[in-house]
Amino acid sequence: MSEDAPLIVERNGKVLEITMNRPPVNAINSDLSDRMYEAFCTLRDDPALTLGLVTGTGERCFSAGWDLKEVTARADEVENVAQLGVTPGGFAGYTEMWDLNKPVIAAVNGATIGGGFEVALAADIILAADHVEFWLPEMERGLLADAGAIQRLPRRVPYNVAMELLYTGRRLSAQEAKHWGLVHEVLPLADLMPRARELAQQIAEGAPLALQALKEVVPAIVDMPLKEAFACLKPGQCELPLYNKMMASEDFLEGPRAFAEKRKPVWKGR
Repeated sequence: MSEDAPLIVERNGKVLEITMNRPPVNAINSDLSDRMYEAFCTLRDDPALTLGLVTGTGERCFSAGWDLKEVTARADEVENVAQLGVTPGGFAGYTEMWDLNKPVIAAVNGATIGGGFEVALAADIILAADHVEFWLPEMERGLLADAGAIQRLPRRVPYNVAMELLYTGRRLSAQEAKHWGLVHEVLPLADLMPRARELAQQIAEGAPLALQALKEVVPAIVDMPLKEAFACLKPGQCELPLYNKMMASEDFLEGPRAFAEKRKPVWKGR
C-alpha cells in the first residue's frame, strides 16, 4: 500500500499492522474511519490473522481524534453531523466493533487526543512512548467523549481519576497513565514499535481459538460476582459461543498432546 495513503495496512506474519497516516496529527475523518473499518474487518474475517496492531505515523501525534475541520466544512450537507467518521464498527472503524474477536495492541507514538484516546482505549493492550500525553478536550469543544472514553475510561482507571480527566481535559502523561494501569509499558520512542511487534508476535503464537475465547470471556465475567464467573463457564451453562467452540475444538486437545510429546503445538483454528 502507498505510503501516501491515509491508512497503511501491512501484514507481519499473523499480525495486521494498521497505521494512521494523515500528518501532521492523524485526525480521523470519514475516509480514514471507513478505511480503518475495512482493515478491522479484514482482521476479524481472515483466519490467517491472529491480532491487530494499531499506531500512527511520526512522533508528534498518535491521533488528534475527530477531524473537526471536516465537521465544520460538512455541517450543512449532512443530516447528522455527529455521524461523520462513524462506521458500522463505530468511530474510527472499531470502537464499537463488538464482533471483533481478535486482540488489538495500540502502540501510541505521540499525543493521543479526544477520539485518538478512544481509539487507544478500544485496544486490549496499550504501549506508549515516554513523551506521550493523553487528553480529552471535548468539554471545551461543547461535546462529550462518547465514542468510547465516557464508556471505557471509568472501567480502566479509578472512577475519580476518569471523571477528573473528562471534566477538566487535563493532559495525562504516559508515566501517570502507567501508574493508573491504563498503559502497560512506557518506552523510548525508538523502542516502541520493536517492543510492540515483539509482544504481538508472542501473543500470535497462542492458540487462535483460545485467544478469541479470552477476548470474549474476560469482558463477560469481569464485573460478575466470583461465584457467577465460575458458574457461567461450566459445561452446559456457558452461553459464550467462542468459549464453547474452543472447548470442543481439535486445538483443545492439541495443546496437551504437544506438551506430552515434547513438541511445538500445531494449531488448526478448529
